Amino acid sequence: MIKHISYFDLGTADHGWLKSRFHFSFANYYNAKRMGFGKLRGINDDLIKPGYGFDPHPHKNMEIISYIRSGAISHQDSEGNKGQTKAGEIQVMSAGTGIMHCEYNLGSSPLILYQIWIETNKPEAQPRWETQKFPLKPVTEHLPLLVSGFAGDKEKALFIHQKARFFAGRLKQGTEIKHKIIEQAYLLASQGEFEISSKEVQQAVYLNQGDGAEVTDIDVLTVKALTDCEIVLIDLPG
Repeated sequence: MIKHISYFDLGTADHGWLKSRFHFSFANYYNAKRMGFGKLRGINDDLIKPGYGFDPHPHKNMEIISYIRSGAISHQDSEGNKGQTKAGEIQVMSAGTGIMHCEYNLGSSPLILYQIWIETNKPEAQPRWETQKFPLKPVTEHLPLLVSGFAGDKEKALFIHQKARFFAGRLKQGTEIKHKIIEQAYLLASQGEFEISSKEVQQAVYLNQGDGAEVTDIDVLTVKALTDCEIVLIDLPG
């Protein structure tokens, strides 16, 4: 089954310096029908103006992935971690026993990113923060693996405390790839337009920039780029 989630049906918030779209209930946005997807608890599509950001605040027992789509985010936390993550890079923060951190857009252009919240499977773990570049060259065969909770993937992906895998990549117009779904998946149309289909569904589903989709009871998903596009896919337990 493929359930299309339109960008225009997402929750919204506008704080002037921060404009957000919420795929699931978050902060002041509440939708009883959108409380999460499996172990996925939040996806915030954020735009932060230059010179602004999130002042120091706490987190605990959550895996938080920041996927930078444009601009750069500057991070500092109570564990002594400090760094900047730019477009073309991804950061992971395991909040564990508790961590204080702040994040700002110190650049001169808007910061656009997905902030993704996944339940931990190891409560009270040691807090940690990591960042890594990801391939920007368009793919022709498969989406690159960027984050994983499986020990066998540690050589090629950032680690999180959950049996989930986070893939993302860019496709040129006309490219078609197949992606094996292990559990269930949530897709994000980061840029451009594409369609997804499988043998289990009768009709392809079209996604435009900003849309999402829930994918369940499907073994192999076919993705076809209708324009140059960027796709994020999170495979995770129910």
